[in-house]
Amino acid sequence: MKILIVTQYFYPENFKSNDLAFELKKRGHDVTVLTGIPNYPEGKIYEGYGYFKKRTQYINNVKVIRALLLPRGSGGGLRLFLNYFSWAFFASLKALQLSSKKYDAIIVHEPSPITQFYPALVLKKLQKTPVYFWVMDLWPESLEIAGGIKNKFILNFFTRMVRNFYKESEKILITSKGFKKSILEKGDFENKIHYFPNWAEDTISSGNKEFPIPELPDGFRIIFAGNIGEAQDMDNIMKAALMLKENKEIKFILLGDGRKMPFVQDFISEYHLEKTVYTLGRFPVEAMATFFNAADLLLVSLKDDPIFNLTVPAKVQAYMSSGKPILAMLNGEGAENIAEADCGFSVPAGNSEALAATIERISQMKKEDLAILGRNGKQFYELNYKMEQCISNLEKLISQK
Repeated sequence: MKILIVTQYFYPENFKSNDLAFELKKRGHDVTVLTGIPNYPEGKIYEGYGYFKKRTQYINNVKVIRALLLPRGSGGGLRLFLNYFSWAFFASLKALQLSSKKYDAIIVHEPSPITQFYPALVLKKLQKTPVYFWVMDLWPESLEIAGGIKNKFILNFFTRMVRNFYKESEKILITSKGFKKSILEKGDFENKIHYFPNWAEDTISSGNKEFPIPELPDGFRIIFAGNIGEAQDMDNIMKAALMLKENKEIKFILLGDGRKMPFVQDFISEYHLEKTVYTLGRFPVEAMATFFNAADLLLVSLKDDPIFNLTVPAKVQAYMSSGKPILAMLNGEGAENIAEADCGFSVPAGNSEALAATIERISQMKKEDLAILGRNGKQFYELNYKMEQCISNLEKLISQK
């Protein structure tokens, strides 16, 4: 099949769109990606890329076409708005140029913003090509809850936009079953909705566990990997770390970066947590298997907000695939997943006291018991979240048209 993937984010940025494109290409499909100039998450254009450099390239035999955008900068509201709409505008112009080639399917990969649908809509109108909308973030809920936008005019504007995008979609692919309620509130889309979960990168699930990483502190190692932002509730993770300050055996190791990193570093400094909390920065995804292999416990968290209670963070699947036990401070489907897999523990979102108490209890458990939980998670991942199986299901869905 001739497949166009429309997404603002693509390699060298680390998103599931990479796996999707490369795996479909490996299976013999003709894959093109319409994307942006890489600038996530730092907000600066990656070295080697630019407005006049690498605008069209081939990566793993996938043709990649990069539309102009205004980099997201420090991630403030106005700058993000301009980042989102500048890419949607210029990518829509690129879509006009792509209309000379007939595609069998268009896949919109939408971790946010929802405006990524616009270029696909242009092509659909011109070619009648079916669009498969991979929804990874709910709008306008994300604007209201995560973005703090309360203006009814703005929210109603995006509600109408989202409703139209769902209407124009051939199928709506959801990463969390909890998304279904929000989508159905916007129209009768029951027959369009299909569960299409996240998976772990192959480099994590079966990767090199000897990738060079910094020397880690001795003790009971709790690793948190990923975006260190508002949604991840670093405030309560730090409060739990403060409660456990005197237990020098427990080590928090934070991998990644984000808008809350300055807060985390200031908190460590203010409360003298340098011997129990370590911020190591960002590492390539290839390093994660080595880090996870060295962990005793993997930590995932989300704030107590209605939209987050519907979400299963992608790192849950990545953690499961590593075969290590998981501790979650979140509500909703993410916690239910961990309970169903019997691969770890969960405490209510925002409850730092419960988090600290649970960590202390887990740190005293037998290693054999923790290993059993890790194996449970690995087995659950193999049965439910393997990338190969997920993409085979997608191929069948597309070929039904």
